[in-house]
Amino acid sequence: MPTAVSGRPAELPGERPAGSLAALGHRPVAPRGTGWAVGWIGALTICQAALMVGIGLLITGPAHDLWPMTVEDQVNSAFARMRTDTLTALSSIASEAGNTETVIAVTLVSCLGLLLMPKLPRWRQATFLALAVSLQSLVFLVITVAVDRDRPDVHRLDGSLPTSSYTSGHTGAATAVYGGLAVLALSRIRSPWRRIIAAALFLVPIVVGIARLYRGMHHPTDVAGGLVNGGLSLWIVGRAVLADGFLTAPLASEARTTPEAKAEGRGQRSGHVAVIINPTVTGPSDRDALRQVLAQHGHRTPEFIETTADDPGGGQTSEAVRNGATLVVVCGGDGTLRAAATALAGSTVPLVLVPCGTGNLLARNLGLPLSAAHALDAALRGTVHRVDLGRIEADGLPPTHFAAMCGAGLDAAMLQRANAHDSTKSLLGWPAYVLALPRAWRRAPRMTVDVRLDGAAAVRRTARMVLIGNVGAVQGGMRLLPDARCDDGRLDLLILDPHGLGGWIRALWTLLRGAASPQSARNTPGEQQGALGADAPVAFFTFRQAEFTFDRAQPRELDGDPVAPGRRLSVEASPGALTMLLPAREK
Repeated sequence: MPTAVSGRPAELPGERPAGSLAALGHRPVAPRGTGWAVGWIGALTICQAALMVGIGLLITGPAHDLWPMTVEDQVNSAFARMRTDTLTALSSIASEAGNTETVIAVTLVSCLGLLLMPKLPRWRQATFLALAVSLQSLVFLVITVAVDRDRPDVHRLDGSLPTSSYTSGHTGAATAVYGGLAVLALSRIRSPWRRIIAAALFLVPIVVGIARLYRGMHHPTDVAGGLVNGGLSLWIVGRAVLADGFLTAPLASEARTTPEAKAEGRGQRSGHVAVIINPTVTGPSDRDALRQVLAQHGHRTPEFIETTADDPGGGQTSEAVRNGATLVVVCGGDGTLRAAATALAGSTVPLVLVPCGTGNLLARNLGLPLSAAHALDAALRGTVHRVDLGRIEADGLPPTHFAAMCGAGLDAAMLQRANAHDSTKSLLGWPAYVLALPRAWRRAPRMTVDVRLDGAAAVRRTARMVLIGNVGAVQGGMRLLPDARCDDGRLDLLILDPHGLGGWIRALWTLLRGAASPQSARNTPGEQQGALGADAPVAFFTFRQAEFTFDRAQPRELDGDPVAPGRRLSVEASPGALTMLLPAREK
């Protein structure tokens, strides 16, 4: 399979060379095992419905005169006697949390949020939540048709409902949606607050159930039945969707191995693997998952090397290569990748990227799976490609490389502000950057900068932000640099300089639609030189080498990490500098 060619001439607008990553179709690995998962969910749903209907028929039939059914009327009467205006108002609010409209709204908003959150396979957790809520509702409808139970003989605050008292639909739906969110919080959030958040979410269906008892809408066993129904739905769907090997690409041990793959695997087992791991964004479970995948590909003695605050990965990578590593796996965020890529620049030792950070910009732009085990597995079954890097020199900084983006001004101030509140970033992920924008605004006023592209004469202009990219997309799917590609031997530049409300509206519209402006990247040097001096709110350019000199020290960032402020940046493309092992093209 072709690889990117170092130093080739830039293509005409719209062209994609046959060996480019775009032409190779690098997207997340196609889902497999869906039929197995559907069969699992279908079979166990039938069992769940049969169990819940059986319990309901038992409650309304042979067990009607047994405990706890014999004391349920007393419980309902006790709740009715407790009623006050305040408690009734609170119970109404709690009951609404399990109402059909509320559950649908929470599910839709949560699924949309999950599709935009970092470090997730995007559709996997959203599928889990949506299926769990839907499955609970389906079984609930079957139960209400099969089991006819009258509601408690007390004054009911919500009037008569068309469904049976057994089970509590509000409680079951609340268990599915809020319990599902609690499960995702435990697995997604790495902050110590995750247990508190999960516990609060788990409490919601219990509060809803108590509210339904207070309002005289259900017997205690109806509420218990709702909790069981919602819990079973979560377990069934969770086993099918969240467990490795279901509704996702199979790991190597589960995949059908061709003779070519076996031969390739034998080649991969030569030498040893160094896993550069950032301990602040990974845990023991991540290491176990990576170790298992490596073993399945024949790498049974990988060396795990932790980064430190003083050395974010560069020194560990260099040492591993000196010690004979023939494959370097980088498990961390963009900062860890940048350090390792700088150490490997120009080397033939391939790097495997396992995205575990907040931004994961290069991984997103390459379409890599954002689940650690599946990213590693897909890469180990892939092929070698050459990827560009950017090389940067600046006052107060040692020469280094970047893999995704670097810049000065507003974006750097925003990243600096977000990183200063690391707990918020750990809790929210990339949306913490958006929350940091208002305060960053005041710290990054309009600057004056001299810009020199590819040896042409310097042009002085104003800007709020200067962003240089090896890739174009950022979190949330926005393409700040529409033409940027990490295998074209060039870098792309965005200069943001809106004036007034109208200018900001035009700038946001240009950025949101992801299209280059007329002063766009792949024009001739003369056209670019003229566009540099134009008063446009957003302007795009492309270059192989550029120099930026600011009128005063500006906030600066490299691959999402704030670095020391300064007045100068010298940036050039390093075509094909990084050797990467990337997933094979999807058939």
